[in-house]
Amino acid sequence: MGLEIESRPSELPYIERVWRSRSDGVSRMTSIAASHWELVFWEHEGRVQAIVLGPEPSACPADVPEGATFFGISFALGTSMPHIPISRLVGSSAEIPDVTRRSVWLKGSAWHLPDYDNAEAFVRRMVREGIVDRDPIVLAVLAGAAPDVSGRTLQRRFVAATGLTQGAIRQIHRAREAAVLIQEGTPAQDVVHRLGYFDQPHLARSLTRYIGRTATRLSRPDMAEPLSLLYKPSSLMPA
Repeated sequence: MGLEIESRPSELPYIERVWRSRSDGVSRMTSIAASHWELVFWEHEGRVQAIVLGPEPSACPADVPEGATFFGISFALGTSMPHIPISRLVGSSAEIPDVTRRSVWLKGSAWHLPDYDNAEAFVRRMVREGIVDRDPIVLAVLAGAAPDVSGRTLQRRFVAATGLTQGAIRQIHRAREAAVLIQEGTPAQDVVHRLGYFDQPHLARSLTRYIGRTATRLSRPDMAEPLSLLYKPSSLMPA
């Protein structure tokens, strides 16, 4: 009973994570903040739907259809779809029309629906068809390099490629890592020191804003309103 979620990392550099889930006896969840955009498919009562889900700058409640199955591809930072400016998707989504159980229409042609096991093949085709691209300057920064561009240009490129500022991405990543540590049993005071929060009230504000839970609630799972996918984020984040 509840929201069953399974996920895995990917060796494909365009993908941050692949996940799938099923809802059973739950109608609401807390969608935690996320710096990555996603391609999400779900089936409910015989109907298949798909959306492009943008980055979530803060935690928010979300309805969950009973008995639905979900599958999603979370794309790596710096990866975007040039024909859909990611700035339009922050805290929002765009529906993909004409989806069936077998196919989805992209760039004027029918594609077989991806699944948990073949997500990489689907994304490779998206890259070949020019539907997905990556910003080399953003990738260089994430890899620890210092591109020869001004700070203003770098910030503009980050926002264009991710929808968020470097500071916002850092805060989201830190809050997600803090939440994972607390769920693993790490005392809040240790999390404060390990992740560089000023004090416990600072940690509490961050968790409430980006995770939608206090440290106390994180240590006691809420089956009535579970969290969306929570995992330790990639070590790659803007300096």
